[in-house]
Amino acid sequence: MHMKKIFCCWLLLSVVASAAAQQKWKKGILVDEFIFEKASFPQSHASTIAETPEGLIAAWFGGTREGYKDVCIWTSHLVNGKWTAPEMAADGVMNDTLRYACYNPVLYQEPGGDLLLFYKIGPNVAGWTGWMKRSKDNGHTWSQREALPAGFLGPIKNKPLLLDGKLLCGSSTEKDGWKVHIETTADWGKTWTKSADINDGKIVSAIQPSFLTYKDGRLQILCRSKNRSINESWSNDGGLTWSAMTASELPNNNSGTDAVTLKDGRQLLVYNHVKPADSLPNGKGARTPLNVAISKDGKTWYAALVLEDSPISQYSYPSVIQSKDGMVHIVYTWRRERIKYVQIDPKKLKLKKIKDGQWPGAPSIFPKGEGKVEE
Repeated sequence: MHMKKIFCCWLLLSVVASAAAQQKWKKGILVDEFIFEKASFPQSHASTIAETPEGLIAAWFGGTREGYKDVCIWTSHLVNGKWTAPEMAADGVMNDTLRYACYNPVLYQEPGGDLLLFYKIGPNVAGWTGWMKRSKDNGHTWSQREALPAGFLGPIKNKPLLLDGKLLCGSSTEKDGWKVHIETTADWGKTWTKSADINDGKIVSAIQPSFLTYKDGRLQILCRSKNRSINESWSNDGGLTWSAMTASELPNNNSGTDAVTLKDGRQLLVYNHVKPADSLPNGKGARTPLNVAISKDGKTWYAALVLEDSPISQYSYPSVIQSKDGMVHIVYTWRRERIKYVQIDPKKLKLKKIKDGQWPGAPSIFPKGEGKVEE
């Protein structure tokens, strides 16, 4: 009983302290809301966001539970400041007798062209296949689905990068270790090529890369890993070849991240600033708090925002873009129940350097990486 009281007091103090810290890390947030309050499906995850000529559109997978056959891809549009009711954009029905789950949608707006929707269908991650749909009306209606070529999955979680007329898609596989590669299409998904694996998948594990660009032409990818760190690699030749993948100074809890290069040249990253305990298998840690950091060079990072820091459940799998008006838009999973939307003015962010991988001034909710670990 005594230990229970101590734990309850510690948890209460942690919540109070983290709430106080959260107030310090809210400068620049303009909108913070749910895309929907209620839906026909109990779980939602892996959201994505894009800007069409008409405005913002978000997508995610929703159903009974990740991997269940009823999991479909859903979309919502931001119209006059309000998100529309979720509409189904894709399902995993293969034929009259076979149906699989859908996973990890990725939206991409072709400049002056179609809105693309990439996603996966399969019985599980190891067995999923890559698919895509196209929309000519900003995501209100969609084409019949198209299968990507055998062995291609498209962008695995995060948005592609358009470079010199080619769409670079950060992809990864999880069958024989976690390995990252780049898939490229020069004709909006009709034909594809792919790079070699960038990491070995054994000692250095990584999936779900996001792209950052630099004024000198270099590219950087930041990846989820099992190594308790966000892993990175660099390219000096437009993504044809990549440096050996290494650990960045930022922690990773074996959960998805996303990043975007801002118009002013700074890099913005959304991630869980959580370093799991050495004892936790596969580097899995709690998916809270959810943080935003800024960098000029992709190496030294500055704390900017704490989007969520409740010790309850998870806040994870962010997707981030910058719209034409300069605002930053983030969507992410809220407790696996709903999708949250946040709008940020990047010019109003207050920054403080992250030293030795520690978020400045904020006590850890789970100081040793403890806490509920979720898939």
